[in-house]
Amino acid sequence: MSRFAEEKVLVLDFGSQYAQLIARRVRQQKVYCEIVRHNIPAARIRELAPKAIILSGGPASVYGPNAPKCDPEIFRLDLPVLGICYGMQLICEALGGQVQNAPAREYGRAHLRIAQNGDLFAGLPPQLEVWMSHGDQVSQIATEFQPLAATETCPFAAVKHVDRPIYGLQFHPEVTHTPRGPKILDNFLKKVCGCRGTWELSDFARETVETVRRRVGRSRVICGLSGGVDSSVTAALLWQAIGPQLSCILVDNGLLRKDEEESVIREFTNHFKTDLHVVKAEEKFLAALAGIVEPQAKRRQIGHAFIECFADEAVKIENAKFLAQGTLYPDVIESGGSPDGPAATIKLHHNVGGLPEDLAFELIEPLRDLFKDEVRTLGAQLGLPEEIVWRHPFPGPGLAVRCLGEVTKPRLDTLREADAIVIGELKNAGLYRKTAQVFAVLLPVQSVGVMGDSRTYADAVAIRAVDTEDFMTADWSRLPYDLLARVSTRIINEVPGVNRVVYDVSSKPPATIEWE
Repeated sequence: MSRFAEEKVLVLDFGSQYAQLIARRVRQQKVYCEIVRHNIPAARIRELAPKAIILSGGPASVYGPNAPKCDPEIFRLDLPVLGICYGMQLICEALGGQVQNAPAREYGRAHLRIAQNGDLFAGLPPQLEVWMSHGDQVSQIATEFQPLAATETCPFAAVKHVDRPIYGLQFHPEVTHTPRGPKILDNFLKKVCGCRGTWELSDFARETVETVRRRVGRSRVICGLSGGVDSSVTAALLWQAIGPQLSCILVDNGLLRKDEEESVIREFTNHFKTDLHVVKAEEKFLAALAGIVEPQAKRRQIGHAFIECFADEAVKIENAKFLAQGTLYPDVIESGGSPDGPAATIKLHHNVGGLPEDLAFELIEPLRDLFKDEVRTLGAQLGLPEEIVWRHPFPGPGLAVRCLGEVTKPRLDTLREADAIVIGELKNAGLYRKTAQVFAVLLPVQSVGVMGDSRTYADAVAIRAVDTEDFMTADWSRLPYDLLARVSTRIINEVPGVNRVVYDVSSKPPATIEWE
């Protein structure tokens, strides 16, 4: 549990794809929030002293044989509890109600009719548009509960315990498809829980700077720079804490975007004036990737090569005792890196899973309590330029996983030029900040074309553009046709070896954002 907040809320994760989104929505109300495992003991919750508990949704049925359950003692902690979807069903079943498979399932938008607009629905109109996603629903509530709202097919769309501050919502207030969801969550936090909303990123930054100074003393900290927002904000925060005691290492692996290396060097030598070490390693990485086409194999090879380059340079830096990483809170959650958090499989591209055991440094992860949007805000507060703060996400393995098939220098150069055109035109159209992630992909296929009077057989480039708030789900961006036409024309005319451009119109799920 973070030491930077007076008010804390815990989200018990029952496998919901929206658990992280719930936590982010709570933080947006200036109340600090963390995700913990669904079966965390009530005694441990008491030690953590939260202001409230939120039970997330989940894919299981509460009446199923292996359904995840919480410690029933949490309902006797005298803490406000809010159950969302599966969380509501769990509350109602645990306290005497019944849950059944619904005769009419609800997936998508629904119209909520509010019967009682007390604390939870204070200040809201009698009818709301909400987002439903359930096959089961509460069919009967215990006598200690009362209904607060209903939809056409769900008579208990919101409920409240008569005597205790325990609430349930069958719909999802955390998603954007529930427009008044933030108000409902704010009502729960402020009117039910009595939270004042005192958590500020500026407080987090100040406390982190002081903590790093005390821990580091006179030693030196090494930070790996990639050009992405996470590592850049980590370095900027550390520079504010320890100044010249920070050494940064940029491994030029030949897999960066166009002009990315120059941008990082300029920012962290001229602005922050750090001790920056640039390792030229393009040939090493290309050799490691030769002949490899399987995505996870690419990631492994890149990870091994990076660690070798980084370690070789790190040992040259005297008095270095600490290694800083730009690990974010979602990385910690998804890698099982928190003792109270939900268990998960470590992903190959996550920082928290990539450290070699013999790298003799103590780890510093100053951003491990923050989500991506909070990191961007912090970066702006620390004085990083907009170009870095709002840079679209870039995969750890770089262009290697956007260069489908074998990775070679000519193919990377082709992809780099096409990607630069896509991003440049997007910025010229004023749409870069309005899209979440946009990039080019070089496909491992060639197609027939005609240029002038000659037949061509050349590469195809795909453009991927998505809109999303949380990157757990995403919809393809409806970019203007005129913009797509300019991008396609420029790529075909200006990038040698490309004669076809296609646009990816798949959403996540079922597709992923990256192609590999």
